[in-house]
Amino acid sequence: MRPTSKPESPALKARTFQCMGTVIGLTVPMAGNDDGGSGAAEEALGTAADAVERIFRELDGQFSLYRPDSEASRVARREVTPGETSAGFRDRYAEAANWRLLTEGAFTPERPDGAPDLSGLVKGYAVQEAGAALASLGLTDWCLNAGGDVLVSGSPIIGTAATWQAGVMDPQDRETLLAAYPLGGGTTARALATSGSAERGDHIWTRATGPSEFLQVSVAAADIVTADVLATAIVAGGLPMLNRATDGWDVQVLAVRRDGGLLATPGFRA
Repeated sequence: MRPTSKPESPALKARTFQCMGTVIGLTVPMAGNDDGGSGAAEEALGTAADAVERIFRELDGQFSLYRPDSEASRVARREVTPGETSAGFRDRYAEAANWRLLTEGAFTPERPDGAPDLSGLVKGYAVQEAGAALASLGLTDWCLNAGGDVLVSGSPIIGTAATWQAGVMDPQDRETLLAAYPLGGGTTARALATSGSAERGDHIWTRATGPSEFLQVSVAAADIVTADVLATAIVAGGLPMLNRATDGWDVQVLAVRRDGGLLATPGFRA
């Protein structure tokens, strides 16, 4: 997923880095048509990108199960219990457990062996915290994309109600866009998250034996954690969870079946 306006456009500038097994990008509009030549604007973008990167790296260092020195890995190896972890770890675990209740078990904070696995929540939480950091720096117009988890503020055209267009890629052809969804500007939706097996294989724990009936699920919502959790829950819980999500939350959903068929709520069909 990516903004359909290209970051290399004269009106937009971007900074990227790799973390959490994906590419994180911050895109901001530049005032005027000077191709972002203002030293002050470039410095502000660099400061903002550094703040975003610090948040992601700190959370990755705490929650990654691919890093043997992380707090999550120590819990998985049963060197410490969840109750002996830091307050931040316990808070995220409690939040994930609450989402398990809200989704009737479709979203889970544990692996099948019982070890805590908060990967379905942490990336969205990192995006949320990075967005708060950008706001604290005084930035009002930006797009943050963390491997398909997109959160925006304001507009790609400073001083207007123009929307950011978040593109949803075809999981069977990564060069093709299935849809573009408007975020920010004059809309209430600021976030769009995509979960599935197209990039990382079948990695989401499902209730049924075998792979999910959905190859990819995209959810648009007002906040990124809701979008991210529900996208993961729908992949895990299938059609019943998709119906539960659209009945219980103010979201729009685009789901790709394994045979290439699409299920879309009205917001994606507009």
